[in-house]
Amino acid sequence: MPPVESFNTIEDYYAILAHEVTHWTKHTTRLNRDLGRKHFGDEGYAKEELVAEIGACFLAAHLGFEPMPQERHAAYIQHWLKALKDDKRLIFSAASYAQKAVEFVRSLQPS
Repeated sequence: MPPVESFNTIEDYYAILAHEVTHWTKHTTRLNRDLGRKHFGDEGYAKEELVAEIGACFLAAHLGFEPMPQERHAAYIQHWLKALKDDKRLIFSAASYAQKAVEFVRSLQPS
């Protein structure tokens, strides 16, 4: 993560952090989430980005702030729309993966 000072608001910092933490959970030693990404911009990439965005929203809700859409999200929308059109159940599976990621992250917090 870039230094917190490089973000416009603390909410922007935490929204990006929540997105990146969701990506972090896909590793084979964590949740082992493989959505078929072979290269930047392919359908697997779009699916993982959708999971990360949904996960970031779930984490933000848990932490009590509202993530604000970023300009960079517009670049993802075309990929998401194609992936969603190709797979009618993608929104449900992406939300499920995102929920599992949030549960995993929350399980790491001390009680």
